Amino acid sequence: MNPILEALYNGRLRPDEMMMPTHPEYKELGRQIAALTEQWKNRLSENEFLELEQLFDLWGRCEGMHTEAAFVQGFRLGANMLIEVMSQRAESVLEFN
Repeated sequence: MNPILEALYNGRLRPDEMMMPTHPEYKELGRQIAALTEQWKNRLSENEFLELEQLFDLWGRCEGMHTEAAFVQGFRLGANMLIEVMSQRAESVLEFN
């Protein structure tokens, strides 16, 4: 069996765990988020900060669902493109005979 198919079948194919954004601003944004989070932690009471963290958690879950849907849609689009290309390839080969 193909190694990618084996990994998919066995649940080892986890692209979300293997990828790291390469956008040049990604790391700097992470540092800014950490610094601002620390500032809010110092400004707010413990309970208020916990509520803010709960808000971030909810937003993260929502964003994760959006990212998952975008991944599925992109995967379907890519698969449909391959089907279209391969079906046209077969037609083109027949036209040259």
